[in-house]
Amino acid sequence: MSKLRLMSHNQWRRDAQHPAWEAVGADCSPSVRVRGFARVFSDIQPDIVGIQECSGLMADKLIRYTQQAGMKYALLWGRDTPIVYRPDKFELVDSAFLVYPEEFPGYEGSFNNSKTKSYCIGVFRVKENGKLLIYASTHLWYMGDKERPGSSEARAYQMDLLIDKVDELQKKYNCPAFVVGDLNAHYDSPAVKAAFNRGFLHTHDIAVEYVNEENGTHVCFDAGFKPYTPSTFDRAIDHILVRNAPEGMIRRFDRFYEEYYMLLSDHHPVFVDIEI
Repeated sequence: MSKLRLMSHNQWRRDAQHPAWEAVGADCSPSVRVRGFARVFSDIQPDIVGIQECSGLMADKLIRYTQQAGMKYALLWGRDTPIVYRPDKFELVDSAFLVYPEEFPGYEGSFNNSKTKSYCIGVFRVKENGKLLIYASTHLWYMGDKERPGSSEARAYQMDLLIDKVDELQKKYNCPAFVVGDLNAHYDSPAVKAAFNRGFLHTHDIAVEYVNEENGTHVCFDAGFKPYTPSTFDRAIDHILVRNAPEGMIRRFDRFYEEYYMLLSDHHPVFVDIEI
């Protein structure tokens, strides 16, 4: 059995320093924050990472900075939702990418701001034992229903579009499938229920060794940042879902809360340890 660590990481897309940060002696430029992400990768040691809110500049720096720190990651590009993985551990077998439609049938307005909401999927072969797994990174529409009516349903619609592709890939490769990312939706939301209705389980619910029960977000935006204030798991919006996982495959479900992370992104990395 191979022991692997799979992670989801919303990195807060920002490609320049902001005056509000400069005014308090802080720096939110990618040169500073992505070096922080390289430190996160060094601390967590993930094997596959589904990323959200990642610009081309940030992705380039992430690969270079992790390499400078002695880590080797390959990039499967997918606009704002790329995947990075360890090429020493995995062979990329297949891939897919989709920018979600801006229109959602029956409702007015755009449901994809600047075409940042998408999915990126990789099919990976574990080099150690030849086992396959499907890994999808996604970022769903972000507004609430009061801001834009139909937003909850739009996220569920986007989830179904993603799972349609996962269905196709699972039929072809007959292996477990992971869907990870910033779903902008809580555990009891239509988007998460859409995944449950199609056979997915939350890794939080089936981890057999350890489960983190916090929500994993804090204030870190253009206007500034604040320390993390714990909240409950049901308020989390970053998720790791799985379908067709053998019993006992999911060992640990956890999030990362080191103090230095408060200036890097509003989303704390969520990760699982698995055996395959």
